[in-house]
Amino acid sequence: MSKFTSALLFLLITACSNSKNLSHPVSISANDTPTVKKLYTHYNEWRGVRYRDGGMSKKGIDCSGFVHLAYKQKLHKSIPRSTELMSESGKKININKVKPGDVVFFKTGWKVRHVGIYVGKGEFIHASSSRGVTKSKLNNPYWKDAYWMSRRY
Repeated sequence: MSKFTSALLFLLITACSNSKNLSHPVSISANDTPTVKKLYTHYNEWRGVRYRDGGMSKKGIDCSGFVHLAYKQKLHKSIPRSTELMSESGKKININKVKPGDVVFFKTGWKVRHVGIYVGKGEFIHASSSRGVTKSKLNNPYWKDAYWMSRRY
């Protein structure tokens, strides 16, 4: 089997996976900032909830819904509900200047956009279409290649 065929097979298997996120809850430390504590609390409450386009409940949530609810419920700020409107509001921030609470955007397809919340240490929380609510690393090759912009509200 060629390297290309192997890589394609791997991507198809993992992209179509609908398995529950097996990552552990994030431990909140006394050294975490108040913003990080709130974001980790939000993540722990939603971790593993399946992705559902347009979803806003524990039965299923999409990426912009997850970010919208984090801001509303934990950070007590009102931001737009859709990824498109989120990407047009707030202040654009260079990736090297992101802080916990900043929103990170990705171009994951020709017209497909994805959004998550930066939590520090090169990581962000988001609702993944294949893994549900999860935590990922910005330097993961997939996310690094798909990175579009960051915003601060």
